[in-house]
This record gives sequence, structure tokens and C-alpha cells, in this order.
Amino acid sequence: MNKVLKGLVAVAATAAMAIAGVAGAASATAAENTTATTNPTITFPTDTKYQDHTYEVYQIFTGDFDGKVLSNVKYGVNGTKTAGTEVTAEELKQLTDVNVEGKTDQDKLDVIKTFAKLENPVATLTKTNTSYEAAPGYYLIKDKDNTVGGNDANTLYITKVVDDVTISPKSDVPSFQKKVKDTNDTTGDTSNWQDSADYDIGDEVPFQLKATLPSNYADYKTYYLAFHDVEEKGLSFNPNSVKVAVNGTSVDASNYTVKTAKDLTDGCTFEVVFTDLKTAVAATNSSEITVDYTSTLTANATLGNQGNVNKAMLQFSNNPNSEQGGESTPTGKTPWDKVIVFTYKVVVNKVKQNNEPLKGAAFKLEKKLKNGTTKTVNEFIAGEDTSFTFSGLDDGDYVLTETTTPAGYNTIKPITFTVTADHQVEWTTGERTDVLTELNGKAASGEITFTADKTAGSLTTNVVNVKGSNLPSTGGMGTTILYAAGAAIVLVAAFGIAFAVRRRNAR
Repeated sequence: MNKVLKGLVAVAATAAMAIAGVAGAASATAAENTTATTNPTITFPTDTKYQDHTYEVYQIFTGDFDGKVLSNVKYGVNGTKTAGTEVTAEELKQLTDVNVEGKTDQDKLDVIKTFAKLENPVATLTKTNTSYEAAPGYYLIKDKDNTVGGNDANTLYITKVVDDVTISPKSDVPSFQKKVKDTNDTTGDTSNWQDSADYDIGDEVPFQLKATLPSNYADYKTYYLAFHDVEEKGLSFNPNSVKVAVNGTSVDASNYTVKTAKDLTDGCTFEVVFTDLKTAVAATNSSEITVDYTSTLTANATLGNQGNVNKAMLQFSNNPNSEQGGESTPTGKTPWDKVIVFTYKVVVNKVKQNNEPLKGAAFKLEKKLKNGTTKTVNEFIAGEDTSFTFSGLDDGDYVLTETTTPAGYNTIKPITFTVTADHQVEWTTGERTDVLTELNGKAASGEITFTADKTAGSLTTNVVNVKGSNLPSTGGMGTTILYAAGAAIVLVAAFGIAFAVRRRNAR
């Protein structure tokens, strides 16, 4: 773009000299151009990424062109004056004056557009109508209004002093991604940003949205940027957790707006909006804008391989030629990007040695933490239940304790076990059930075996209680004999006492 504008300025300077009275030079240039000029051809882009674009060609100036110099400059069909009207030296000077250090492409275009009337183009180029044979001159080429949408952007106005030329668009769009981090409470290990994680119900789950600005961000006068986020029912957004940064440097909350579901009508859970990023932050081409926040995994969370999906997309300015700003600016949208959060359950069945259900037990489940302490997951009281479900768990080490033992049975020792889960860190398929690949439970102490159900997200085990031991005891015939022997002893003693008394009396 800049090279083209510099070319125009060189042409304009030459033309200005001719108009200002350097008649001999002008006449010579004109004579040379008359013999050298052929009608140039403007051709549709060859890059396949632009095949759905429609380009309009506007003729601003005409003249005699030899590949280097445009002389005898006149207004074209789409100029602001009647076609064929000579361009004055003062008008040409406006073009030369803007071509100085520190002037942006937008500055230059602002001047150029004062000479253009963008109505009724001389040609419209598409993938099926790919070329236009033009008269020598100066042309402005642009995307047709309201034809660029989706994850695409308009081309900055292209200006050409033409001989044969193929349109080389200058357009770009921001890239976008949504990620989540995974933490193991027992080991304390935390992953990088990825597409999947597992958490306990009640945990605050960390998410990040990241936009990388387009390579032509500087071409925009204003820039609208909005992050749209949609969570499923198992996640609850924490508005006060939002933190925004540009290239890692924090952005004050006064520079953007956080809108929640109550303020929105588009079905989003929340949005982070920059009405004009240009005035809000110091960003440049390819800067990274990040939004970090947390959501709580709630009791409404889905267990198992269906997971709990959180998706987001980016809405962005896509027309650097637009004079509009704020909410009314023309925008494009990136595709939705998704992450998924899993949670699981452990089911403990209380049984006798013959695997029949056993009532009267109660259990407590605790999770081991990195600092050596534990936190209670849930605790049941004794009653008629024989099956105990601990829902909303992630990977890590756990301790199962029998807090009440059925009468006549021995209390089991605390059982330590580990829950492990594997899930794809990159969600490469469209199916949410493909992400969780494995779920297992393994006891480190105690004789239990888990049956895993990845679909239900469950690990099920039986916990067996053994009856108390029968200690040695007396009874039956032995007791009868003992009683009889005791009676005999009593009788003998009584007889002896009576005999002694009679002998004493006889004396």
C-alpha cells in the first residue's frame, strides 16, 4: 500500500510541474506517453482465500502513463469533478503533502478519498469475472459493501497507478482461542492452557480467552472487539474474577465492559467488550489480548464423558475503510472454540461376605491435599442405605473411612485409593464424548476393586464387612455336671456339720 502511494506521489509531482507551467517538459512527457501507453488490465486476486470477495473498481484520475509517470492528469469517471476536468496543481499538491514521514495509510487515504466519488464503479470483479481492461490512470479498488462477513475482513482500499496489475489485497483477521487449566489437588500439579480438565464440584475452574490482533490493525481508525462466552448449566461464571491484559500487561477495568446474561439477549453467559480498542489500550499489529476468569463447577454439573462444555468466540472490526465506530461498526466473527470440564463419582456398596447388601453402615470420604491435610468430600449417617454415592470428584488420592459399623461386624480399616482419568488435551473432533479416554480407580490400601464406567463417570466397588469372632464359652452338659457336683458337695458338707453337732450333744 505504502509503495503504491509513494508511486502516486511521484506521478502527482511530475503532473503538478507540468500544470504549473513547465510546458516543454510536459509536452515531451506527453509525447512519450502517447507512443508508450497501452490499456492496462486489472485482474482478480489469485490467492484462494479471496475467492468469495467481490471487488469494485473506481476510476479517480486518467492521464498518459508510460509505466513511471502519469501526465496530463484529469478527473476520471468516479472523480469528484466532471470526467475530463483537469486536476489543478493545488489539488495535486494535497497528494504530495500527505506523503511525509509519520503519515499512515489511513492519513493518505483520507486525502485520496476527497477526490473520489464511490458510486457506480467502472468494473466489478469476482472469481467468475476476473479482469477489467482499464484506461491508463489512477484507480481505487475496494470490497463491495456488505459482502464480507463471517471470519473474514474487508481489504483496505487499494490504490493503483496502473499498467497491468493483479489485485493484491491487504486484509487480515484476528486469531482466537479458548483454553482451560487442569489441577491435581493431591500433587499440586497444574497443566498448561489446554482444551480439557477435570475438577471437583465446588472448585473454581480457570479459563482464558485469547485474541491475537490482525497484522493490519494499524489500518483501522477505530477497532471494536468483543469476547462472547457461553457456559453450560454445570458452570457458574464469577464476574469479579475477570482480568484483562495486553501482551501480559494488566488493563484497568475502566477500559472495557463486562456484560452478564441479565444484560444480554444473544444467549451468552457473559461478554467482555471494547467499544474502541484503539482508545482503550496500547495495542499494535499482532498484539495479544487475554481475558482470564473463573467459573465454579456446580452441583448441576454433568458426570462422565458428556462433560461440561464452555464455548467462546470473538467479534471484531472487519472493515478498515469504515467511518463508523462503536456498536455500529461492521464486524466479523470467529468460529466458536470449545473446552470441556469433567467430573466423576465413586459408588460404595456395603455387603456381607456373601455379597448380600448390609444395612447399618456409614462412611466418610476425604480427599488428600498437597499440604498433607485432607478435605471432606461427603459423610453419610447410618440407616437403611446400603449404597453410598460420592459425586463430583476429579483425579487424586482419597481416603474412605467407615464411621459406623453394623452391629455384630468388624469395622474395616480406612481405605486409600486413587482416581485417575485421561482426556485429550486438544479437542480435535466435534464429538464431546471423544475427549475422555480413560477412567480408573486403584486401591493403595484395603481389599477393594473398582468397576469403571466412563460414560457414567462412575467407579463402583463393594466394601465387605466380616462378622465378629465367636470366642470360647461353656454350656450344655458340662454346666449340668458342674451343677450336680456342686449340689453333692453341699450335701456332704451339710451331713458333716450335722454329724459333728450330734457328737457334741452326746457328750
